[in-house]
Parts: sequence; C-alpha cells; structure tokens
Amino acid sequence: MTPPYDITPKILKLITSISEKLGAANATYLSKQSPQLRKQNRIKTIHSSLQIEGNTLTEEQITALIDHKRIIGPEKDVLEVLNAIKVYEKLEEYKFNSDKSFLKAHLLLMHGLLENAGKYRTTGVGIVKGSKVEHLAPPFENVPFLMKDLFDYLNDSEEITLIKSCVFHYEMEFIHPFLDGNGRMGRLWQTLILMNEYPLFEFLPFETLISQTQDDYYKSLSLSDKNGTSTFFIEYMLAVIDKSLENLLRYNNRILKDIDRLEHFLSLGAREFTRKDYMNVFKDLSSATASRDLKKGIDLQLFESVGNLNKTRYIVK
Repeated sequence: MTPPYDITPKILKLITSISEKLGAANATYLSKQSPQLRKQNRIKTIHSSLQIEGNTLTEEQITALIDHKRIIGPEKDVLEVLNAIKVYEKLEEYKFNSDKSFLKAHLLLMHGLLENAGKYRTTGVGIVKGSKVEHLAPPFENVPFLMKDLFDYLNDSEEITLIKSCVFHYEMEFIHPFLDGNGRMGRLWQTLILMNEYPLFEFLPFETLISQTQDDYYKSLSLSDKNGTSTFFIEYMLAVIDKSLENLLRYNNRILKDIDRLEHFLSLGAREFTRKDYMNVFKDLSSATASRDLKKGIDLQLFESVGNLNKTRYIVK
C-alpha cells in the first residue's frame, strides 16, 4: 500500500534544495560532528519535541539531567525527559522498518507515564480542540493492520526517503495508534527513517522549528486530513527540514571551528593551562580569537577559569 499524496512544484523544489544542502553538509563532515555539538543538538531535539507536548523543562535542566544531576521540576516533566534521553541514546538500535522496534521505543518513551506503554490502543480516540472534534482516529480494531501496512510501505525501495519519512509521520498521526505519545513517536520515527539514509539527521534538531511553528504543524495535519492525502504535511515538513539544514550549515560556518580547536587542544591531555599555552598549539591564532575560544570552552563547561587577566589559568573539568 502506498498512502496517497501529490507531487507538487513546492515539494520538488524543496527536495532539490534539501539535496543540495545535504551535499554541502556531507562535504563539511557534519555527519561526524564534534561530541559537544552532537550533545547540544540532542538537547535541542529533546527539549523541542517535549515542549510541543507541554513539557516545561528548560534546555539547561535537560542538560543537567543528561549529566546525571538532580533538578527541581514537575515529576511528570522530569520523567518524560529521562525517558526521551534513554530512547535517543538507543536510536541506532532501533530498526526504522520494524513495528517491534516501534513498540519497544514507545514502551521506553512512555514508561511510567502510560499504563499500556508499548501496546497499540484498545479503545476509540478522537482529538478535541475546544468543543470541536478535530480528528476521529480509525477504530482500534484496525490499528494493528493499518500500522503493518505502514511499515510495509517503509520497505518500498522505489520511494524517496525524504517523502517516505513525511508520509509515515503523517499517516501514523492519523492512525493515532497509542492513547498517548503519538506526536513524539511521529517525530522520533521520522528522524529514524531519515537517519537510515542520511546519518546526519541523528543530530539535526528539526523539532526546534516544529516547536516554533506549532500552529502551522497542526494546520498542515488538519489540511491533510480534510484533503485525504498527506500532501500539505509533506510540504510543511520538507520546508522544516530545509530550514533546519540551512541553520545547521550557518551554525557550522560560524562556530564549529572553535569547537574543533578546543577539542583538539583538550585531546592533548592538558589538565591546567594558560591562554599562551593554547596559542602555542594554534600559532596563527590572534589573542582575541584565542580568548573567544576559551570563553566558549567555559560556556560549554569544558574547563573553568581561575585568576584574572594575563594571570588567568584554565582547569580542565
């Protein structure tokens, strides 16, 4: 079964644009990002995906939880983040075309939050906004075979992966296979589908843009429902992916080099050093750029500073 959609000029233009940006990203080795940049983008992904669902924790609080520190926050919100951290750490263990992997991920994502986590719903559901039923999901009896058809579709080698990922995301939201966690599973699984062909997507936080354009996100789902095809949603999601790649390339050109310098310097094994020591490794660096690098290292909590001005020393954490 191939779910219905139309190839529009907008979709063709976006696929061309995304393909060009993926080429540029691969040319600058963004699929092998520094561990620090990977961590930052993972935090943004978790923060944005859960924020869409009403989670109130900040990026700083999520960073603390990833670093195994205690924080003060609503118990449910903390558990949602801890679960998401575990799921995203296991991303490479899940098979994008396996319903068993899909259920395993939901079980971990909703552990302690939903009684029947990891199992398809056994009741009817509808999405209500205000006093209006926005979406009535298919009967629960149909869910298992609808999801089987959807996973069979993922095995279609003739389908373009970029489109396939959007179609799966939309169709899964339409089927609404779980009582809760459908939105975050849709975003997670789209990432996984894209990762299968483009490893870069493991650390591309396109959820950030979805979070910033939530009205358009839900509008595209609603328009696709009314139209009976995923076309509107494909256009929306491809635009989000295109913009996210644009932001990542811009970020790379602006910041990645200082992170690379910092990580190379720290890999040399220094436990304590001065700006002069740093500049002795990077002999072409100006003192101002070296200072900016070291401030970035402090901001990223790679090391801390002791003393002032030319007597400042840096202690590696």
